[in-house]
Amino acid sequence: MRVAVYSSHPYDETYLSRANEAAGHDLVFLESRLKPRTAKLADGFDAVCAFVNDDLSEPVLEALNGLGIRHIALRSAGFNHVDLEMAGRLGFTVARVPAYSPHAVAEHTVALMLALNRQIHKAYTRVRDGNFALDGLLGFDLHGRTVGVIGTGTIGQRVAVIMAGFGCRILAYDPYPNPLCVDLGVDYVELPALFAESDIVTLHTPLTPETHHLIDADTVALMKDGVMIINTSRGALVDTQAVIDGLKSRKVGYLGLDVYEEEGDLFFENLSDRIITDDVFSRLLTFPNVIITGHQAFFTAEALTGIAETTIANLTAFDNGFASGNELDLG
Repeated sequence: MRVAVYSSHPYDETYLSRANEAAGHDLVFLESRLKPRTAKLADGFDAVCAFVNDDLSEPVLEALNGLGIRHIALRSAGFNHVDLEMAGRLGFTVARVPAYSPHAVAEHTVALMLALNRQIHKAYTRVRDGNFALDGLLGFDLHGRTVGVIGTGTIGQRVAVIMAGFGCRILAYDPYPNPLCVDLGVDYVELPALFAESDIVTLHTPLTPETHHLIDADTVALMKDGVMIINTSRGALVDTQAVIDGLKSRKVGYLGLDVYEEEGDLFFENLSDRIITDDVFSRLLTFPNVIITGHQAFFTAEALTGIAETTIANLTAFDNGFASGNELDLG
């Protein structure tokens, strides 16, 4: 099957090509993001392979449909960038990568917590400048602190396990409690209680209409003064302006982001020689108690291997006329 791989980087080519050795699909790697004006690049292909910041809205799907594309292989777990209703109406099959390495995202989440708490980013810069003073680098013991985990799927569960290892009290919110978390001693509570009692709030839930701006001015107001907020899930779970207001008032004491609600025009590209015109993002960068990474929480060798292998398996299943089990329900 001939596949147009959009938003590809050298690492995508390396891992997908390796996973494809036995399957033998014709993979063509395109640096371009999938959007209305680049959809035409899929002419002559059987399928497209898309990443999280590719555009799979109605105009793009209609363009792909006109080119004869029948299958969309997502190399991501999230699918909020896909117009599922239109995809179903046009007869597409859309398959995702529901799991790869929960350890990768969970460990990056904890890395952000540790770096913010112990001011690693500041200390690194100081030492390189020959400044060994400790003023302004005071942290706190994680042991005995309360961590609120919103979403206890495989990633949230791993975060809970790691933080329990630090001696933290773990609160969680999830409509479907995870028995493994219950066995660990995690206390499931409603969101207002989690916000009120947690020293650290970490997000591990899908982006849906119900979870959009889950963290907003009202929920920030419920939190402890100086709370740490971590988001390695989906950018639009957080109302960025509300969190900026919280940082300014010092209600939010620490903010760690690996995702950003308007990241589509920023992340996965080298923009070091350009002016960033997103004023909200630029404002975030001015705070010394904010660490932002560019959607790299998933970025380990193990995760890339898992993503590539599942993506190729999804393509092979479609090519052979059977379901891989990773297809989205398009209604």
